[in-house]
Amino acid sequence: MPQFFSNKRLMFLLLSVIILVAMIGYSLRDDRTSSWPEKFISDTTGLFQNIFHTPAQFFAGFFENIDDLRNTYKENERLRSKLDEQTQYETEIQQLKIQNQELKDELGRKETLADFTTIPATLIARNPEMWYNRISINKGSNQGVEKNMAVITSKGLIGRVISVDNFKSTVQLLSDPDRRNLVAAQVVEKDSAKLVVHGLIRGYDREKKALMFEIEPDEKREIKKGDIVQTSGTGGVMPPNLPIGEVIDVQPDSYGLTKIAYVKPAADFYDIGNVTVVDRTADTADPNDLSSEEEGS
Repeated sequence: MPQFFSNKRLMFLLLSVIILVAMIGYSLRDDRTSSWPEKFISDTTGLFQNIFHTPAQFFAGFFENIDDLRNTYKENERLRSKLDEQTQYETEIQQLKIQNQELKDELGRKETLADFTTIPATLIARNPEMWYNRISINKGSNQGVEKNMAVITSKGLIGRVISVDNFKSTVQLLSDPDRRNLVAAQVVEKDSAKLVVHGLIRGYDREKKALMFEIEPDEKREIKKGDIVQTSGTGGVMPPNLPIGEVIDVQPDSYGLTKIAYVKPAADFYDIGNVTVVDRTADTADPNDLSSEEEGS
């Protein structure tokens, strides 16, 4: 009995193999017509392919776009960094050009100060609450700076040294409203440089942003708008002919006793960088000149 079942299984297996081979051979024929099971399977497969193909393509494209955006962002960041560096370079170049021009102007100014000792210096400190009053510079007694020496920029006079340490000094600006802040000055015609009048720089008008030039009471000559104001040198402290500014207005003082000429400063008191300290070594003060006492006070 077991042998019968064994033979029967063997025959069934052999028959199944023959049928499978026959079906494979039949399916390989080019001119055959597909059976309905084959059509059903093929249509079902195609339907599922169409259903899943489009979303798959969408998600693939979506992630590709994200990757492209990420690459674009990185590229933009790189270009932005280069642009920032370029802007910084241009700013530094512009600052160097300004400093170079200031130094050239300083050298040109020194040619007119041949009789005086000059000490180049740089601003190192400035109190915001006393912005227009005083500054600190990086040169002191060890570099030859002394009290009452004039301090100029490439444009003109800005003040004088009022205190000195070993390696720094304090400069009182002409714009300091202190009544003791006096400078002996003179007015000359702009075109001819002909002397017009002597007087004193005494004070600063914050509203007009102008220095106040006090004209001597007995002075008969007229000062005109556009005339040039410069140091007279009569005080014995300041070198002569240092530019101070230009007359922009002339008015009587509050008491009506003297006239005040308002002078637009040649130097920019707001923006100060490189300066030159000037030691007057050529002339001596006239002991009979009262302005020397006032200027050095």
